[in-house]
Amino acid sequence: MSFLWLTMLSALRILRRNPMRAGLTMLGIIIGIGAVVAMVSLGQGATASVQAEISSLGTNVLIIIPGATTIGGVRGGLGSISTLTVGDAQDIEKKVMSVTMVMYATRSVLQVIRENKNWSTIVLGTTPEFPDIRSWPIAQGNFFTQSDMDAAAKVVILGKTTAQNLFESGEEIIGSEIRIRNVPLRVIGILTPKGQSITGQDQDDLIVLPFTTAERKVLGTQFLGTVGIILVATQTRHDIPAVVDDIKDLLRAKHHLQSSEEDDFTIRTMEDIAKTIAGTSRTMMLMLMSIASISLVVGGIGIMNILLVSVTERTKEIGLRMAVGAKRIHILLQFLIEAVIMTTIGGILGVGAGIGISLLLTKLIGWPTIISMPAVAAAFFFSLVVGIFFGLYPANKASKLNPIDALHYE
Repeated sequence: MSFLWLTMLSALRILRRNPMRAGLTMLGIIIGIGAVVAMVSLGQGATASVQAEISSLGTNVLIIIPGATTIGGVRGGLGSISTLTVGDAQDIEKKVMSVTMVMYATRSVLQVIRENKNWSTIVLGTTPEFPDIRSWPIAQGNFFTQSDMDAAAKVVILGKTTAQNLFESGEEIIGSEIRIRNVPLRVIGILTPKGQSITGQDQDDLIVLPFTTAERKVLGTQFLGTVGIILVATQTRHDIPAVVDDIKDLLRAKHHLQSSEEDDFTIRTMEDIAKTIAGTSRTMMLMLMSIASISLVVGGIGIMNILLVSVTERTKEIGLRMAVGAKRIHILLQFLIEAVIMTTIGGILGVGAGIGISLLLTKLIGWPTIISMPAVAAAFFFSLVVGIFFGLYPANKASKLNPIDALHYE
């Protein structure tokens, strides 16, 4: 134990002789470890943010959107044709077991006018179930009722961003009037702020109004009763597979699809979306970590290079130590410990730099980060492995020197 302690002290003294050279050698390790820690923190933060947003919709929610269409041999994307209707949504609620709630909607981006101000925003025509199925409560006022829906009442609920851009601070919003396509609409509520979505879109930049009002008086439609999306809530997430099958059978029958024809709708679950996004995030994180790991390898090569130079510079010292009784294992450990000390210091500084970068990004741009201690420990352990691996060759070379030749080396 005393030998190892003395060897460590000796290695530290040798490194202090050339602090600039030792610092530059450790730089690759510092950058590599810092980048790995920062990338893992960002990746896990993004994954947690995605999971939190999807959980806010509920793991027991299904999303049904219109399918694709082919015209003149050209296949459009999902939603390129209106294949879903209000009747489809109503039948799902009435006929499919384990369904607790159904919401349907249509949307467009339109210019909204309030006195001398105007703002372009998403106008969403939906049903009274919107706050419950989307887990999006009202901050002020009230949401519209089924009576408003039946009467196609000219009422709207504003998102926070839209309200801020149409009204001055302190101005009374509830009861005020706005206009969309020259249709006067009365504000009856303001939604609770939700912030950015997983795609970076401001979720609070919208206006919600009854589906019937949107269809008949504001947005208009080519075919009455068509919807752009249907959201279905089940009793529990375990009911989802059976509900999906039942909805498919129901919609295929309603749309008169033959067994050889593809579905003209698409059903997605929150779990499917979560898995897809998590897989994408994991792939990106692994790619970035692989790039960052290259810096660790470069740092390891730098350590090997500097130790080889050190072996050459200290050839006489090695010969003298062997002449007074030092064994091969002593010389081997001397250089190996120097390599480990450099990677340890570099690893500690790199971990600190990675955590600092993560916290800085959170503060400056609001990007969510999660410091993963297992990832920090793994990165630090990897830096030690790099030090030992790349320090082994120079240490082995030094231990194999002939004492007589070493003493006569000029």
